Amino acid sequence: MSTDASGRGRVRASDAEREQYATILRAAMTEGRLNLEEGEERLAKAYAATYRDELDPLTADLPDGGRRALFDTPEMRAAFRRGARNRALLIASVAALLIGLSILTGGHFVWLLIPLAFLVFGPWRRRWYGWHGGWQGGGQRGGPCGRGYWR
Repeated sequence: MSTDASGRGRVRASDAEREQYATILRAAMTEGRLNLEEGEERLAKAYAATYRDELDPLTADLPDGGRRALFDTPEMRAAFRRGARNRALLIASVAALLIGLSILTGGHFVWLLIPLAFLVFGPWRRRWYGWHGGWQGGGQRGGPCGRGYWR
């Protein structure tokens, strides 16, 4: 263990973080943003990195820090589809519950419009927010996924 002052206050990088940066760099090489030689050099530095702050400069000159490449992977697309399906099932279940309660109590359907509007337009608001620059700020530092993409 190192006892020098340069390691104080620095956070060690995990294998998963190194692999995320390697995925970003491979995608940049595939897109033609990095040539093979430079990409391989950065990949070697990514796998050799000990601390998180050593990883950030490797993707700093890529658009959006190269983070978009993580979300174009098949695993992330599948996770997004699962999440969207789960949200749709939740909305349908709550809507069915509200309609059932309204029928059982003999109430009017007018009051259902308010909670149903929140249920239906909430995901659209999140999507619009994400498409129009809502993801740019905030979030945690230290990793390519820590920027609030799943708000």
